[in-house]
Amino acid sequence: MKCDMDEFWVFGYGSLMWNPGFPYEQRVLGLTFGFRRSLCVRSWVHRGTQERPGLVLGLDRGGSCRGVAFRVDAQHWSATVEYLRERELVTHVYKERSVPVRLEDGRVVKALTYVIDRSHQQYASGVTVAEAAKTVSEAVGRSGRNRDYVANTISHLKEIGIRDHWLEDVFKAVERSELQD
Repeated sequence: MKCDMDEFWVFGYGSLMWNPGFPYEQRVLGLTFGFRRSLCVRSWVHRGTQERPGLVLGLDRGGSCRGVAFRVDAQHWSATVEYLRERELVTHVYKERSVPVRLEDGRVVKALTYVIDRSHQQYASGVTVAEAAKTVSEAVGRSGRNRDYVANTISHLKEIGIRDHWLEDVFKAVERSELQD
């Protein structure tokens, strides 16, 4: 597997796909192996609080993950890394990693991404659909309602041809609970 080391790529699997927040030269679908998209992070800042945590996506070990790879121009490398660290490492629930990503055209590039730290207290393992839906429907953080984060993620995933049935089931349960209120 040959990787191009003269380029800087960022791999997004959650909100980075639809809200990267940094300038990029190219945006393409990509696939990484050894990690899967999972609603496994208790959000204390962006989509919840310590008193009422939300749930956001992390890359958890196992499987594969389709997402979006962004190629960043050399002049923006440093500022992009600084921005991403400020955004993603607020509570250090993620570990910064460089992972191989297979792009749509078959090339393999190394991309910066953020993987869940399974030993961190914010790691949420084995959450059921009902538990996730209750959490998502009640949580609000600095970046807004947890419900909106999940809805935006599902919408964007569908736009690029990716289905996450578990996440969709969580959101359907959120919508059902809202109808009952």
